[in-house]
Amino acid sequence: MAHKTVDVQGLGVVKLHKRRGVHSLKLSVSPDGLIRISMPFWVPYSAGAEFARNKRAWILGQLLEQRILSNGDLIGKTHRLEFVTDNHALNIRTRITSKGQIRVLYPAHQTFSDKAVQSAAHKASLRALKQQSEKILPVRLRSLATDHGFSYKNVRIKQLKSRWGSCSSDKEIVLNSFLVQLPWHLIDYVLLHELVHTRIMAHGNPFWTELSKYVPNLKSVRREIKSHKPFLLTE
Repeated sequence: MAHKTVDVQGLGVVKLHKRRGVHSLKLSVSPDGLIRISMPFWVPYSAGAEFARNKRAWILGQLLEQRILSNGDLIGKTHRLEFVTDNHALNIRTRITSKGQIRVLYPAHQTFSDKAVQSAAHKASLRALKQQSEKILPVRLRSLATDHGFSYKNVRIKQLKSRWGSCSSDKEIVLNSFLVQLPWHLIDYVLLHELVHTRIMAHGNPFWTELSKYVPNLKSVRREIKSHKPFLLTE
């Protein structure tokens, strides 16, 4: 069986497998987040990668549906989920507390795994991530910029679907709110990546050479971040 691993923007790693007896492209997403495409031997790998790109919305939907949020899950760096049965409640309610709790209260006739409860927990978790990102990421960006002599005009936090960040030609930086979930060395990589764009916009050799001055293990970090996808993670 021939196989190849490719990186698809917004999805990360996708496994392409050429199999005998397969007559069309078949896509599957495992519970642990592995994206796999089975394909005929005569179909080029590039067609498999394009197939994944075209199915991106469906794949992300599957990844979200398969991820069940549970009591005590760590959301980002500072918040934890708390599911609470409320015998007097008629509707599902959520609240983000100052102590870092994401409280999901639901009626007694429901369970935490019900689709409606999970949907409410997911939305509240995204709000908590946005709050964390707005508090943590601009401070870290400013610190790195000061340490390495960079300047930028402004920074905004948004929930992006594919990119971890961006930098405009007038030095306005946008950072993905999902970024705060990553390990610190990957967060720093993304922040430094955007700061280098304040000097060099294009992804050519001069850009990567400049970035390597601030990220010594650049090649391994670039490989590592490709395995992460911008959606809600839990621990």
